[in-house]
Amino acid sequence: MADNSEQSFFPEGTLVSVLTAQPLDRFLDYKAPASGVKVGAYVIVPLGPRQVLGVVWGAGQGGFDPAKIKTVIRELDVAPMREEMKIFLEKVSAYTLTPLHAMLRLATRAPGLADAPGMRKLYALGPEEPDRMTSARERVIAVLEEHQGLPFMLGELADMAGVSGSVVKGLVKQGVVLEVETPRDAPFPPLDPKAATVELTGQQQTAADALRASVATHSYQTFMLKGVTGSGKTEVYLEAVAECLRQGRQALVLLPEIALTVEFLDRVQKRFGARPAEWHSGVTMTERRRTWRMVGQGGAQLIVGARSALYLPFRDLGLVIVDEEHDTSYKQEDGVLYSARDMAVMRASICGATVVLASATPSLETWVNAASGKYRRLDLDARFGTAELPEMRAIDLREGQLERGRWISNILVSEVQKRLAGGEQSLLFLNRRGYAPVTVCRACGQQVACDHCDARMVEHRFHKHLMCHQCGETKPVPTKCPSCGVEDRMAAVGPGVERLAEETQARFPDARIAILSSDMAMTARALKERIGQIASGEADIIIGTQMVAKGHNFPLLTLVGVIDADLGLHGGDLRAAERTFQLMRQVAGRAGRVGKRGLACLQTLQPDHPVIHAILADDDERFWQAEAAQREQAGVPPFGRMAGIVLSGPELQPVFDAANQMVRNAGPLRQLGAEVFGPAPAPIARIRGRHRVRLLVKAAKGAAIQPALAAWRNSVKLPNNMRISIDIDPQTFY
Repeated sequence: MADNSEQSFFPEGTLVSVLTAQPLDRFLDYKAPASGVKVGAYVIVPLGPRQVLGVVWGAGQGGFDPAKIKTVIRELDVAPMREEMKIFLEKVSAYTLTPLHAMLRLATRAPGLADAPGMRKLYALGPEEPDRMTSARERVIAVLEEHQGLPFMLGELADMAGVSGSVVKGLVKQGVVLEVETPRDAPFPPLDPKAATVELTGQQQTAADALRASVATHSYQTFMLKGVTGSGKTEVYLEAVAECLRQGRQALVLLPEIALTVEFLDRVQKRFGARPAEWHSGVTMTERRRTWRMVGQGGAQLIVGARSALYLPFRDLGLVIVDEEHDTSYKQEDGVLYSARDMAVMRASICGATVVLASATPSLETWVNAASGKYRRLDLDARFGTAELPEMRAIDLREGQLERGRWISNILVSEVQKRLAGGEQSLLFLNRRGYAPVTVCRACGQQVACDHCDARMVEHRFHKHLMCHQCGETKPVPTKCPSCGVEDRMAAVGPGVERLAEETQARFPDARIAILSSDMAMTARALKERIGQIASGEADIIIGTQMVAKGHNFPLLTLVGVIDADLGLHGGDLRAAERTFQLMRQVAGRAGRVGKRGLACLQTLQPDHPVIHAILADDDERFWQAEAAQREQAGVPPFGRMAGIVLSGPELQPVFDAANQMVRNAGPLRQLGAEVFGPAPAPIARIRGRHRVRLLVKAAKGAAIQPALAAWRNSVKLPNNMRISIDIDPQTFY
């Protein structure tokens, strides 16, 4: 592994090859500037009338008129790209069939990288008391106290406190808030691996020892950390983080949702005495630039972030944690199509880091890799402390348990009433957002569809509109049918969480009800506050989608009712059984985490389905073995290779014609023994006005399909208004 100090230096006038983030299919030659330049340097170069960001990739190719070759304008004041990062981007590019310029764009998604370092004013808690206390001043002080005096920019502090900047400035004049000048991109506070100690159980200690030993070797190894919900996986892998800090290396923790970040940051602060760097869509542009720069300079020891944090310019990455590694949000479904779980393993293998894939319900890919010995398996099969695993029970809806127009069975109603009487909490889970999935005209039978997609519009009664969950288009809820024009015959069909909440309020009028859904427009901090309120007992019944299945701890929750356990079993997705199993197990795990054993009830019309049986039997291994055997027999992932190809365009027939031409040109794939299925309309055949046609490639596990796919793609010249997308290892098939 080459260090930057050992990389090639090009003196003034030498030809260098520069990769830009512009949509070009080649490297560009430039002359090194007067100060010279190193391989890996981030530079600003002229491109036509513009100045663009690029990276010096190596020596220039030559073969051009030297008089026409322009000179690098300047080198940026940031840490050069390390050789291991170049290798990583090249490998991801080759694996996902993504142009290298798009990989560089993904790796430089921080604003203001070309700006010169400067100073900024930050605001921190001062020693004085205000001359008089107002609610606005109280909120400012509360925000600063909550973050233990950490400084904020004026706008951020004002926004978080819900006040104007003048309120903060007024507190500055009185010494209640301090205004300090600091470098705009300062290092993050150091984390202390000895700041706090945690008493671990025997199983936790064994797992933590194995992870610490791996981190200390400075070599690559991947672990599957499988622990039942509430077993303390986080404390175990934070011990690995502590060892990484002791080794002077950097650690990355990937989380599947921003909603989990705030609570996790609090745990890190308690464990290590300071907050880590963050990288996700909820972070301000200023902090994104600071994090990007400090990661490259070594001024950020621990980064907590979303999947794109993998592409930060780490100086010395020693540990990668992928929490809830089975979560589908780790798959990037637009732009660069990649699995963050798989790319985390790739990146760690390049830089000699330890990977921890943590989950109560691992993906089948991870389970198979652990079973084959490729990954090392660590198990936590008991809940931490006195908490017990919940009792699992099926409610057979075939036996007339549901009244017409209702979705909560009488048995589940009775169980909720018991919890209300005992001062305990219940969770009613339905993985369907909005009020109703379909709005239909009772006069003509027409369903309200999106104008731009082949998708039904979902009613969101809280927001008083219909929404397309494919493109985001909204329209008012109609009072008359858009098709036949008849008034007052529009009806909502099927339940979403909003409709479930309506029924719950009617059935339990005295209960306090809280809804947790991604539709509720809340910041990460507001969501944390709401979850804290629920955890402290300010709600009797929680209505939630899958966001409640991840990482939240509600001490008073002793009942989980799954309204439609069959929902994920519909359709032909090869991962349907796996995902249903994972989601049901995760949701059920919310019950009875502190002190008292919980109950999880699954309402189902298919109580004899193998997935439902496996959940009720609490036999994870039996489920994985059966699922693995079925996949192996079918030759599908993880025992085979697949690639999904979607062609899209404004007119259907030209798209189908191009897809048929590709099938005729599939010789490179057939030489590998690969099968090509299609073309066929994609399950969602139109999105944002573009018609979509799908092809599917299936090959043996060891087949090198990327070069064949690239040759196949290049064999057809598509019109400018048509696009092709190739998804290696697709997770969804829409």
